Amino acid sequence: MSTIVAISTAPGVGGIGIIRMSGEDAFNILEKIFKPKSSQSIEDIKGYSIKYGYIVDNCETVDEVLVSYFKSPKSYTTENMCEINSHGGIVMMNRILELCIKNGATLAEPGEFTKRAFLNGRIDLSQAEAVIDIINSKTDKELKISVNQLEGNLSRTIKEIRKNIISMMADIEATIDYPEYDIEETTNSQILDNLNDVKGKLKRLELTFENGKILKEGINTAIIGRPNAGKSSLLNLLLNEERAIVTDIEGTTRDTIEEFISVKGIPLKIIDTAGIRNTDDEVEKIGVKKAKEIAEKSDVVIGIFDISKKINSEDLNILDILKNKNSIILLNKIDLVENVDLKEFENIKLPIIKISTKTGEGIEKLYEELEKMFKINEISNDGELIVINNRHKYLIKNAINNLEKCVETINKGMPIDIISSYLKEILEELGKITGESVTDDVIKEIFSKFCLGK
Repeated sequence: MSTIVAISTAPGVGGIGIIRMSGEDAFNILEKIFKPKSSQSIEDIKGYSIKYGYIVDNCETVDEVLVSYFKSPKSYTTENMCEINSHGGIVMMNRILELCIKNGATLAEPGEFTKRAFLNGRIDLSQAEAVIDIINSKTDKELKISVNQLEGNLSRTIKEIRKNIISMMADIEATIDYPEYDIEETTNSQILDNLNDVKGKLKRLELTFENGKILKEGINTAIIGRPNAGKSSLLNLLLNEERAIVTDIEGTTRDTIEEFISVKGIPLKIIDTAGIRNTDDEVEKIGVKKAKEIAEKSDVVIGIFDISKKINSEDLNILDILKNKNSIILLNKIDLVENVDLKEFENIKLPIIKISTKTGEGIEKLYEELEKMFKINEISNDGELIVINNRHKYLIKNAINNLEKCVETINKGMPIDIISSYLKEILEELGKITGESVTDDVIKEIFSKFCLGK
């Protein structure tokens, strides 16, 4: 394979920047552009060591750097690998990158370093996917789940299940090869017991995905209400910053504003929408339509009402939207009224919370309601194996479907070689999780989602 190089740190100004290079010629290319303060042959330099010196272009000093050496096979990719720690700044990092390419390296594709770690057998595919999940983690809980997967906990579980299935297939082969011993009935009974055990394990993994989906994607939370009810003020309060424009002029918010917040370690994707009302303004009409569409698709809808004003027909329309959804009602601006009139909300069987976006009163009760609604306190990740990847869930579901067909085949007394074909399908689906039976197209698709330099 060619020697690849890429900038591994995020673009922009920073204290340091890292240029990563991996491949058989990594040290040869480095030798052409790096002049260490104390010369030493590459054979004498130990892996996991750092040398101080200068990046040079012919006789010109480009930068003062530290270079980390990782010798094959003890590196991230299992190849010879080095990381040039330069001063930060896109101009400097690009200059060093260009020098590496000029001297024989090839610009890496997105995720190519991790892809090589997978292809070279250092990690399996589920561990490789955990790397991108770690990078994209939005909360501590999601990070811990991803680290758990990177450590190989999902891989070990899947490999143990596959080992069990391979053992079943061996029993079937023995039955087919030695029919004179008449052990098919005993074999089928043993396989049924094993299949029920495997099904239990796969079902438990599948059921964890709902929590995993919440941990990874968050809870889509739409804020709806009529203009000036306090939607944008609520968003600003939740974020603890002036993210949305707040004025006394109705219809300020025309488009959606989306931000993430963390509640008890669970990400909430908060979507502030345009005020819902009848309007002749064409742009505002589009915003109102979009607000209703977002409310329809969200996991939870927060309906906010200005309790300092009388409830009108527009508020009643909003209540109709909330009735058939997973919703919470907020009665805002309680700081402006002495007695809150709940007459219009008496028959609404939804959580109702009195708040003030000005003083912050009631906001903790909103957090408590969200926690109770999604059972956030029950989502634990202390060593617990949780599936957070859509691809893994789909493959586990396929494996369970084939497993159920296999059980049905046995119960119907069908030939034992048909049972074997279903077991092969289960093995195939589970192998796609860890990478034993995955296609090149799937591998390419997975690693295309990575950033450059990883």
